[in-house]
Amino acid sequence: MATLLPPPKRQKSNYAKSLEKPTAPEPEIPIPSIVVQFKSSEDGSNLGPAINLPADTGRDALQMLVNKLRGETEDPLPYAFHLQPKTSTSTTPQSARVQINNSIDADALKAKGRTFSPEDVFELWCEPQAVFRVRSVGRCSATLTGHSSPILCCAHSPTGKYAATGSGDATARIWDMETETPKWTLSGHKGWVLCVEWDSREKILATGGHDGQVRLWSPQTGQAHGQPLLGHTKWITSLAFEPLHLVKSNSPSPRLATASKDGTVRIWNTSTRTLEFVLTGHAASVNVVRWGGENVIYTGSSDRTVKVWSGVDGKLIRTLNEHAHWVNTMALSTDFVLRTGPFDHTGKVPKDDEEAKTMALERYKNVITTHPETLITGSDDHTLFLWPDQASSSFSTTATPKKPIARLTGHQKQVNHVAFSPDGRMVASAGFDNAVKIWEGKTGKFIASLRGHVAAVYRVAWSADSRMLVSASKDTTLKLWNLKTYKIRIDLPGHTDEVYCVDFVADKVVSGGRDKSVKM
Repeated sequence: MATLLPPPKRQKSNYAKSLEKPTAPEPEIPIPSIVVQFKSSEDGSNLGPAINLPADTGRDALQMLVNKLRGETEDPLPYAFHLQPKTSTSTTPQSARVQINNSIDADALKAKGRTFSPEDVFELWCEPQAVFRVRSVGRCSATLTGHSSPILCCAHSPTGKYAATGSGDATARIWDMETETPKWTLSGHKGWVLCVEWDSREKILATGGHDGQVRLWSPQTGQAHGQPLLGHTKWITSLAFEPLHLVKSNSPSPRLATASKDGTVRIWNTSTRTLEFVLTGHAASVNVVRWGGENVIYTGSSDRTVKVWSGVDGKLIRTLNEHAHWVNTMALSTDFVLRTGPFDHTGKVPKDDEEAKTMALERYKNVITTHPETLITGSDDHTLFLWPDQASSSFSTTATPKKPIARLTGHQKQVNHVAFSPDGRMVASAGFDNAVKIWEGKTGKFIASLRGHVAAVYRVAWSADSRMLVSASKDTTLKLWNLKTYKIRIDLPGHTDEVYCVDFVADKVVSGGRDKSVKM
């Protein structure tokens, strides 16, 4: 016989409670008031006079103050704040500084082992987040026809100079984004072109087709780089180039990883067009492949697993199996930096490959100092998983890398696409439940749901300053979202049928869909 639990204790009635002696309230700890001097981390200058604030002033209020002091009330810039310990010289490591995430009270005064006292003058260093702003997209500036069947994929080149689209008419096209005209038509595939990918130097465009071929093209001439890469027995689902800063100095161009429906991932040397190694081990179609900045290759598959491989020799590092259904999509917090390589918003062009490599490495290092490369995967089981840093450096930490940081639930139907914002702070996921959801990039906490589409959302793309998000949907529209209010900023209609793909680089959005036309 099952053990019965004793009945729950009877609650005291209000009358009985009123007879008890009132308990003395906890003495409230007075919140100290502190003197804060804002300093600009760019040139070390003081921003305005020192200000007397309560210590529990939140980060948003601090941002507002800094913007007021700088006179930028119209268009406030976001800031990150940190304190330097007193004894610090300019050579102390980055970790010695105290990052202010909630308030000075919580992060500096109450934290263990801190040397701050309420009597100090707090020198609060302010780092502006994305200094540049991306102009808002307002109208459709060009509609380019040319493909004779639906456009299945599109990608901007790293500098935003070109866009490439792949279509069901077995061709890919390169469009010149500055003049908004067609540049090259790349024909050669025998089936639909399912994916296009640029390398981060803008020298190679790779296309993968339904015919199982991968072809490499030169965007300067529009000619093919030699023969197609053959070897996959079924169609290509995803392409990923090796990040620029990992490219060996003796090889002129990065390696390429191609994932296919046949369950394998092949790594090609793009300069000699030879196969380097094959990653086998997935039991079903590999839907997505990503090449991380720590030289690990991530693959997500229809066999419900995500596998992490070494990019050096192709050994399996580990398998992450938490999803209950196909893994459709995957994003790295460093995706944007790896994709744009040496090109940032200043528009400097590197002189040679070596300089490009150092610039790319420096940009990558800047991103991972604040938080390491994390992976997020989305699946047909309606959930997303946020995984810790999977590269070998993370073994020292206590967290086991096989356990996800967070399970992000909230989508009511399959998750179709997920993307990290360029600064790695937020994640956007799109699902068949007509919603786009925004999550915190570090913790996976839910932030907001962007409602407005009336049919499945296929794709999302972030602006380079992480302030805007554009989503493409089956309902024939693109929507540009304002991430301060989480409301629609602008509706971008114009397509006459489902929009399958969208990409956002510089201040241009390029989209393509079932109506066979490309819009910018």
